[in-house]
Amino acid sequence: MNKKKILENLQQRIQDELEKATSAYKTTHNHATNEELKSDGKYDTRAIEAGYLAGAQKKRAEELRKELKLLREIDPSSSHESVCIGSIVTLTLNNIEKKYFISCTTGGSLIDIEGEHYLVVSAYSPLCSAMIGLQTGDTFEVEVGDDIREYTITDIY
Repeated sequence: MNKKKILENLQQRIQDELEKATSAYKTTHNHATNEELKSDGKYDTRAIEAGYLAGAQKKRAEELRKELKLLREIDPSSSHESVCIGSIVTLTLNNIEKKYFISCTTGGSLIDIEGEHYLVVSAYSPLCSAMIGLQTGDTFEVEVGDDIREYTITDIY
């Protein structure tokens, strides 16, 4: 399977985002502490707003560092009997098979490795919450709006 390549792809995406977030934080922090941004009066809140923005950007960079650390802890050589973090799971819905990578961090990415498409889903998503611990051949349901979807696990790696 392509688990190692999926993890490398995810790690690179997060590393790129981390570099951008760190750069944005440094720029905003420098701007917020610049003498030129000194208040021109009691209604001039530019420095305060820049400080809030810098704080949020710093927090985002810290979150990305944690995500990267968690992804690096996943063993790409492991295979699983049941669905867990780090699994590649093939699900069937309405006779259509799709492959999912169960991430310990955020999901929503679509990764293409050698012509295979993998949707990265967070372990905290409703889809994952319903299938964690299940095995190949098991079925489960997920409520999506007014619809109930029944999935079958056809493969776990």
